[in-house]
Amino acid sequence: MTPRERLLCVLRGEIPDRVPVSPFVQEEYLSWYFDRKNTSRLYDAVQLAKELDFDLITRQYINPIPYFLKKDAEGWRVTITEGKEGNNYVRRTTIVTPERTLQQVEAAEYNEKILSGIHFSTTEYLLKEQEDFEAFRKYCPKHSSEDEEFILSQGVIAKEEVGDLGITCPWAIGGVYNLVATYMDVQDMLCDALADEEYYEEYMNYFTDMVAEENEIYARSVFDAVGIQGNIANGAIMGADYFDQYVLPYERRALDVLIRAGKPTIYHNCGNAKVLYPEYKKLGITVWETVSPKPQGDNVLEEAKDYFGTDLILSGNFDQVHFLKEASPEEIEKCAYEQMMVGKKGGHYIFACSDYLETGTPLENVKALLRGAKAAAEYK
Repeated sequence: MTPRERLLCVLRGEIPDRVPVSPFVQEEYLSWYFDRKNTSRLYDAVQLAKELDFDLITRQYINPIPYFLKKDAEGWRVTITEGKEGNNYVRRTTIVTPERTLQQVEAAEYNEKILSGIHFSTTEYLLKEQEDFEAFRKYCPKHSSEDEEFILSQGVIAKEEVGDLGITCPWAIGGVYNLVATYMDVQDMLCDALADEEYYEEYMNYFTDMVAEENEIYARSVFDAVGIQGNIANGAIMGADYFDQYVLPYERRALDVLIRAGKPTIYHNCGNAKVLYPEYKKLGITVWETVSPKPQGDNVLEEAKDYFGTDLILSGNFDQVHFLKEASPEEIEKCAYEQMMVGKKGGHYIFACSDYLETGTPLENVKALLRGAKAAAEYK
């Protein structure tokens, strides 16, 4: 099988010739590996897959900045500035409406080599109070036909570029909870659900409609799958009952657009998740990544395999935070082999790490990871 055939076979719930071995790569590792500042989650990831010989799942952002922050409209003027301030790289987003001026400030430690993949922390949220949300809802523009055509055209480009090396799976606008938490403080969200449920329902329904609208576009695209960010509503901050009542209905409504279209989804939570396993069965997702073990998460691959069975596909579990960077190649190869032996039982598994490959990970260690996983990957 080609990598593409192998991955599509798994997404259909079938057993391929061997388990796909598909490390999650994005700008941090690509910039470090290729030693250049500007890298592409599509073109450079393709080149890396060719050089290291793994089954590629592209994870590009089609719109790193969402459509409503990329253009002005009636009653909606957007300004985004970015630059180095001291030791930090700061992004300021300002939206001027007739009723309110909204501002978001995000910052990260300055690293010139990975500016295109920088992970910001929010220091000031766009929507601080209900009046901010009301102005946002009133004046926020809708997708234009140009926005839709851009997404659809990127699917065609990505499919042609990847070819038989793997599958295309971009990040859409986000899981609903993640998208809201981008512009509202998650601590406020957690309290709103309990103390001001009417307001919580208003903004969650509004953003669910926004996500569903964008998912409609991805459902019509030729992308092989769609990535859904779900790491904010994780098992470290909420239990299954809370998720079931205040998160699941919105996430499921947005996901249903893709489910009805038969478009596979890869749902991302790289942290604690064990308490949410029953909820993940209800989501209707195709793949859950990243089954992160300690210290990043609380998941044990063998337990997750036993719990989910054939209900969904698991991806991940190899510790790339410490072990992959610090252990010897021999230790890594052995551990990858052992993990593969657990993960491949009964199928429904994609070998990967517990998140993206990190800057500074020795190349020999990555090669050892791939060797060990492939040595145990065949179904016999």
